[in-house]
Amino acid sequence: MSLEIGDKVPEFTAESDEGNIFKSHEIIGKKPVVIYFYPKNFTPGCTKEACDFRDSYVDFQSLGAEVVGVSSDSIASHTKFKSRYKLPFVFLSDKKNKLRKLFGVKSELLGLLPGRETYVIDKKGVVRLKFNSINASKHLTKALKKIKDIAEE
Repeated sequence: MSLEIGDKVPEFTAESDEGNIFKSHEIIGKKPVVIYFYPKNFTPGCTKEACDFRDSYVDFQSLGAEVVGVSSDSIASHTKFKSRYKLPFVFLSDKKNKLRKLFGVKSELLGLLPGRETYVIDKKGVVRLKFNSINASKHLTKALKKIKDIAEE
């Protein structure tokens, strides 16, 4: 399965960095959400991407949107990552790649690296942007532009 633009996001649960169970229906379908999948905490590109989202987080919030980061890292790793870089949004641990499969996130570099893919979901729970690029710095720009477009509708 692969979620495409126009698809409704199915309900899912995952363990959050705070050790709670994140229930998608509590946020998706209620407000715009950016869900970004990335390969690994503390790597240069992934740290840059997370810090880009952190630095613009107030912009997302002012537009009524939430940001969620997803990787296969452990809860402990997410907690350290958030603390070290003062990241204000939720991180989900996807150790068994359940969410990657649900969304259809493809691997990169001949399947050696987990993919870097960003989804923007509107307040009805519909995918409005699906962006895949190894270039970490492009994800924030694309996501924020789409959230602004949605806010203006």
